[in-house]
Amino acid sequence: MILETINSPADVKCLSEEQTATLCRELRSFLVEQVSRTGGHLASNLGVVELTVAIHRVFDTATDRLVLDVGHQCYVHKALTGRRELFDTLRQFGGLSGFPKPYESVHDAFMAGHASDSVSVALGMARARTLLGQDYHVVAVIGDGALGGGLSFEGLNDASGEPLVVILNDNGMSIDRNVGGLSKQLSKMRTDPEYYEFKKRYRKALEKLPAGRTLYEWSHEVKTALKKTLLPPVSTVFEDMGFAYIGPVDGHNVEELERTLRSIYQRPGPVGGHDVQRLTAVLQAAKEAGRPVLVHVHTVKGSGYDYALREPEKFHGVGPFDPATGKVRQAGKETFSHVFGETLRQLAREDRRVCAITAAMADGTGLTGFAREFPRRFFDVGIAEGHGVAMAGGMAKQGLIPVFAVYDSFLQRGYDMLVQDMALEKLHVVLAVDRCGIVGADGETHHGCLDYLSQIPGMTVLAPASFAELRQMLRRAVLEMNGPVAVRYPR
Repeated sequence: MILETINSPADVKCLSEEQTATLCRELRSFLVEQVSRTGGHLASNLGVVELTVAIHRVFDTATDRLVLDVGHQCYVHKALTGRRELFDTLRQFGGLSGFPKPYESVHDAFMAGHASDSVSVALGMARARTLLGQDYHVVAVIGDGALGGGLSFEGLNDASGEPLVVILNDNGMSIDRNVGGLSKQLSKMRTDPEYYEFKKRYRKALEKLPAGRTLYEWSHEVKTALKKTLLPPVSTVFEDMGFAYIGPVDGHNVEELERTLRSIYQRPGPVGGHDVQRLTAVLQAAKEAGRPVLVHVHTVKGSGYDYALREPEKFHGVGPFDPATGKVRQAGKETFSHVFGETLRQLAREDRRVCAITAAMADGTGLTGFAREFPRRFFDVGIAEGHGVAMAGGMAKQGLIPVFAVYDSFLQRGYDMLVQDMALEKLHVVLAVDRCGIVGADGETHHGCLDYLSQIPGMTVLAPASFAELRQMLRRAVLEMNGPVAVRYPR
């Protein structure tokens, strides 16, 4: 097996095209086999196999800095950086973490666990490199779900002029399906090849002329105008922020990624296929650009495993399962999240003012049933907790009873809005705060142990110790109490 010979990224760089394709197949089998035993994030890792291999064929992550947004898609990276034999301990106490951890390896550039910060972190590293006169590359990999978080745009907006590679891993998913205008625009770019087909024909025609290459470069303004006409506005948004935009690129074709990354500025144009070498070429070109570059890569969450392809939400984070059938080995028990969701549905039946809000976590917070029964009163704001809190404040101000279901560690991102857009006006917003206390396998970035809600002026904090208390406290919080209320419960 090729995978058994890979002990460091240097071994990946030495593979032939055929060997690289074999490695990708073996990595998918390895992921399914290992995660079926321990549980973990499967679908997201299956989706980035070729992309991760291509990154390691172009960059040296022992020196170059690779920043993974959220970080749950790091399994392939870890398997290629000397930690393959530790996967039997994945997400166990004292074992291999399911997220990047610098204490594990020099190849893990930064601790991750939450969304939308990768561009800002990578930009800080790039500026440190420039100011200290050092020589290495900085790469941020961000999903289209995390791109919907406002912090990612703050980083993109500030990055103009600093050499940096941002890889947009566009699979149309966070944990659940992505929502919002940005997601719709990216979807159009994945499905409308008109611009790129024209660009290929245009380039080939000019290459036949003696001065074709020069003419191609001179026609930049024409190409830009054409792009703005045929592509959704989101592509030129990145360019207006100072990035060279490349893509969309087939994220399951290593050759395509490699070729484009190595040569996109010498031979501009779209790429396609299913080859690690081409993916690597894409990355190489971005690496040598000398300016911020955004590479738009289209991947499929769960690629290579039929059960994960059919149910990517289920296999985003999954317990031990039978790889032959895709069935979880232990039937799910009733949880606080499930009890919360069922109770809120009952309260919504009793009072039409009750609404539910989630931040890309409908299933995780128990709101799937609510969304089906009350679609007009269910709002998924994407990975934007601060926006969710502020929107809830506006809803409460105008007479609704918003209930924002959110993981405790994720709600930290909305602290300012908790004070400014909810508490100071004594608005009746109910926070259903899930995953409080120690959460287990996801580790320190997901523990809900910080006591910050009691610091919010006028906040009432309820902490049920049982399912029965959760039902009673949620009813009281929604229908009987005034002002901001938080109901905190464990996983």
